[in-house]
Amino acid sequence: MKLLFWLLGLMAIILAALAIAAWTLNFHPEDIQPAAIDCSGQPQTPIPGQTIKVLSWNVQYMAGKKNWFFYEGGPDTAPEEADIRQTLDQVARVIKAEAPDIVLLQEIDEGAGRTHYIDQLRRLRERLGGSYPCRAQAFYWKSDFLPHPDIWGPVGMKLVILSKFRISKAARYQLPMMPENWILRQFNLKRALLEVRIPMGNYEFTVMNTHLSAFAQGTHTMEKQVAAVKKILDRHTNVHRPWLVGGDFNLLPPGDAYQQLPAAQRSDYRPETEINPLFEAFHAIPGPKDMSSPQRRQWFTHFPNDPDIQAPNKTIDYIFYDDTLKRKSAHVRQADAWNISDHLPVVAEFTLPRGSK
Repeated sequence: MKLLFWLLGLMAIILAALAIAAWTLNFHPEDIQPAAIDCSGQPQTPIPGQTIKVLSWNVQYMAGKKNWFFYEGGPDTAPEEADIRQTLDQVARVIKAEAPDIVLLQEIDEGAGRTHYIDQLRRLRERLGGSYPCRAQAFYWKSDFLPHPDIWGPVGMKLVILSKFRISKAARYQLPMMPENWILRQFNLKRALLEVRIPMGNYEFTVMNTHLSAFAQGTHTMEKQVAAVKKILDRHTNVHRPWLVGGDFNLLPPGDAYQQLPAAQRSDYRPETEINPLFEAFHAIPGPKDMSSPQRRQWFTHFPNDPDIQAPNKTIDYIFYDDTLKRKSAHVRQADAWNISDHLPVVAEFTLPRGSK
């Protein structure tokens, strides 16, 4: 009996130590908290009625397209440092060529062992010069040590908004997490939405960036995250505040996109896509007309690293916007971006409203 009590006591000590380690090694964001802003020089102020250009892009932590990573079913664990530097060059080239006013980037690494501890935002801004005097950022994966055999080290990944315009404030919204045991939840990604306010005339223009969960099928995570995003968008709409949100939603568009995928590529999606509430309530790029046109492949945004897939095969990245913004032009930059990331940049021009309602 003494031995049994001793073993139970030892197990309790070990479990407590694991819990303390899991808590102290990871970050614990609040449901809503301020996000970091940094502005330098003299940022522009948009004029009511002005046309602005927005680019949204999941840059796959600058890993390039040479690897097929373990979480996708492949053998590779991390990119080479030379691949990261080359990808930074190519991302900067595309941004310079498009010259957007606002850039929404997902999967930017900082302090991560897998990407050789490179501060990717700093390196990218060096390549872009002074084009974007304002930036906001928010981590959605951060751990001092992740005890995963294919990572085994620190991780740090964030959402970033670069802006030619002045940013007055920024906030990070925590999105619902996947249902996992308590310890796994501490180490896993904490998906988020990053929001910034841009002063314009007598009102503010809201820009948001997000990246929803992957590999969440079999749970209700995607419905919950879409509902959380919609709640934020509805709040801006209800107070007549112009807004747009871009990002990697990891969901197929409405329609027959699921049926169009080969059976072997459907496992991460549902026949009835969970993103429907956003398409039903708001305008989207790519929109329903884009995705039902004979040129639908021009709107594909995802090119998996799987070597058996030879071209972009689906759309899972979008820009949503409210009624006060008018779409002027839009495209997915494909031709010279296939070999940069497993995602392609979504680019759109909007005419801003001339005043608040």
